[in-house]
Amino acid sequence: MSGFVVMRQAEFNHCDMAGIVFYPRYFEMIASVIERFFEDELGYGFVTSQEQTNMSTPMGEISTRFFAPSRLGDILQLKLHVQRVGRSSASFEIRYSCEGQLRFRTEATFVRANPDAGVSGCWPKCIREALLNCQQ
Repeated sequence: MSGFVVMRQAEFNHCDMAGIVFYPRYFEMIASVIERFFEDELGYGFVTSQEQTNMSTPMGEISTRFFAPSRLGDILQLKLHVQRVGRSSASFEIRYSCEGQLRFRTEATFVRANPDAGVSGCWPKCIREALLNCQQ
């Protein structure tokens, strides 16, 4: 897979008074692109997982490097790559760019977990296999 891509416009609600995307809003976009990947690419939405198995997929770790600001109206390309697939977690690299300029890069690990018990749980076999296929 060459990467899962989502296009997103920097909107007023993402920006500070200077019209620059406020960095906490990027973390919302990161969570959103991963949720879209699971739903659109794997057919395994977070809502379905929560309702059917009482398992959720919270972020376990995140590291972000900012290179340039994004501004109100910029059209951002969010490109996701699966980096690592574990028993109950998966790590992703996401690159955000605008007109070929890298704005920031993120490495994020999401964990399949039972929120009531506070413990991780294995990916369903078909989802783990799909994640591994996307990794290649």
